Amino acid sequence: MSVIVLAGMIGAGKSTYTTLISKELNSTAFYEHVKDNALLEKFYEDPQRWAFSLQIFFLNTRFRSIKQALVHRHNVLDRSIYEDALFTRINYEQGNMSSVEMDLYTDLLDNMMEEIEGMPKKGPDLLIYLRGSLDTHLERIKKRGRPYEQIEDNPGLLDYYTKLHSRYDDWFASYDKSDTLIIDIDKVNLENPEDRLFVLSEIKQALSKTVDAGL
Repeated sequence: MSVIVLAGMIGAGKSTYTTLISKELNSTAFYEHVKDNALLEKFYEDPQRWAFSLQIFFLNTRFRSIKQALVHRHNVLDRSIYEDALFTRINYEQGNMSSVEMDLYTDLLDNMMEEIEGMPKKGPDLLIYLRGSLDTHLERIKKRGRPYEQIEDNPGLLDYYTKLHSRYDDWFASYDKSDTLIIDIDKVNLENPEDRLFVLSEIKQALSKTVDAGL
């Protein structure tokens, strides 16, 4: 029984990894709300108008998912509440959110985290950080083809991706809710059967350490 959360920049491949892991471990997959999220495309069109609404939407859905995950205790989440504040902070720094909105978001997040810490299972067993170069992320964003995510004719969006990417290592260094595993997506391609076996082996080995440690 294990709770695994994926982390990484936009385009890291979190959903693909989530599907692979959940099938291998016969666990429940929790996916980020993208296709049913009307706010996401609006945010890309007008971030100053929609950033706060989008972050509250994601905070709410990720809070619901992590609560369900920590009760169910055998699942994989393709993004979790633990990295949500990074996106909000970047939007605030880029002027897409006011200080009042940032304070409200932070207060709400702190309140939610207190609720999580009061649960019988207080955090995931493993966080997997899908780490790669900005070029790799941009290539994958282009490949999956969501029109609103593309940087052509949108220099502001490239600035957003660049700043977000530059902050991920610092965010990961500060994460302390569970054991962690880094997968270098510049070197690993899940379309390659050998790479899939390597990834699953690394994950099982990392999970076995949490069991041995009694976590």
